[in-house]
Amino acid sequence: MFENSFKNIDNILHTDSGSATELDYVEQTSWTLFLKYLDDLDEIKKTEAQLAGKKYNHILDAQYRWDAWACPKGKDGKIDHHKAMTGDDLNDFVNQKLFPYLKKFKNPDADANTIEYKIGEIFSELKNKIVSGYKLRDILNVVDAMHFRKYEEKHELSHLYENKIKNMGNAGRNGGEYYTPRPLIKTIVKVVAPTIGETIYDGACGSAGFLVESYNYLTENQASLSSAQMATLQNKTFYGKEIKSLAYIIGIMNMILHGIEAPNIRHTDTLAQNINDIQEKDRYNVVLANPPFGAGIGREIQQNFPIKTGETAFLFLQHFVKILKAGGRGGIIIKNTFLSNTDNASVSLRKLLLESCNLHTVLDLPGGVFAGAGVKTVVLFFDKGKPTKKVWFYQLNLARNLGKGNPLNEADLAEFVKLQKALIKDGHAKADNENSWSVDVSAVDQKTFDLSVKNPNKKDETALRTPEEIIVEMGKLDTEIKSSIMSIKKII
Repeated sequence: MFENSFKNIDNILHTDSGSATELDYVEQTSWTLFLKYLDDLDEIKKTEAQLAGKKYNHILDAQYRWDAWACPKGKDGKIDHHKAMTGDDLNDFVNQKLFPYLKKFKNPDADANTIEYKIGEIFSELKNKIVSGYKLRDILNVVDAMHFRKYEEKHELSHLYENKIKNMGNAGRNGGEYYTPRPLIKTIVKVVAPTIGETIYDGACGSAGFLVESYNYLTENQASLSSAQMATLQNKTFYGKEIKSLAYIIGIMNMILHGIEAPNIRHTDTLAQNINDIQEKDRYNVVLANPPFGAGIGREIQQNFPIKTGETAFLFLQHFVKILKAGGRGGIIIKNTFLSNTDNASVSLRKLLLESCNLHTVLDLPGGVFAGAGVKTVVLFFDKGKPTKKVWFYQLNLARNLGKGNPLNEADLAEFVKLQKALIKDGHAKADNENSWSVDVSAVDQKTFDLSVKNPNKKDETALRTPEEIIVEMGKLDTEIKSSIMSIKKII
């Protein structure tokens, strides 16, 4: 229904000098879609209020509503081109009046979880990059035909928006910052298995993939939801933090398109909080995340953590362990070198994880899962509150190389999910096979806490030669080299 609309918007942006990359396309599409969403939401709430015999107060003042400035309509329901601004008039209104007005909704005294506050946050971080007011008019006309009122419309828009995020994530080496492969997220959510009534948190939420898939999991696995359950899902279940402006905006929009009206995502630096300040009221039942990888965190931020390190993901892992409730569950993606690095921070962090949590499962992923990222990763599954006694490893061995044209899919992970459920239900003996094995923590080196992925079921297929064979081969090579040198001398 809307696929051509998205293509048309991209084509228009492609010809405008203000948008140069896939990231720009998503950003500019997002703010126009968001304002159209607000208009549809406003109409829905107005109708509900009228049916209940109540007075309704619009979200925006009259002159800033979609039908006043973006696409004013005539009596025939078509755009009134005499009233619809275009060119410089449209751009001047958007840049000098509309955006400044919307920014004011970010009131320090307002409730941060309301749609009004989200409006202020989003437009405090955004600017209109569409240089041509005529092209902006064309985009608004396309967006005007897109609606958010029916489930089918929201479902298709959310699917298309996810594809845009995926394309953006694959556009550069930092793809994982915006897009974690959905089959992997779905698998992690299945294993952690959140339930309605639990709180779910991602402190590095990016485009909110974990929160969206958790919402899908909770709604799709229920025959029917009561109004109280839906209210819980809307307001008291999903929580996130994101430091980067574009990722924050996309995360908000992604959750809205999937059915969460006022997402509880805060635009803030998670690592700026001293973890000693985290209290019981701040904790969550479930933590799901793919924290950013990379060194370079300054000493000022490191002071917020007992284990000092410049590695971003290691600081996030400390934060996640601290912010989980006792008995809470985590599913965290991290570089596989975390399991074996010998630096003090890595060793101390592994010790902390093993002693304060039950690290029951490690999923070892092949290279190529994250397009363009160039790193191998593992997923850590743990429960907080009891020390680890046994760790179950599963090594995902595929008969193909992964990449943009050959991505990870849910079928690839089906055996892992099946065996992991067997692990929880029937114990380690039922879960071990040629791709999986169990390690007793008492057998792990208590100085290094090395948890390297070493599949004991995988045979070493490299045929090692004896020293005598190597010496003979070296002699042959030496003779060939001398012969080649003699031939060259004769030519000279």
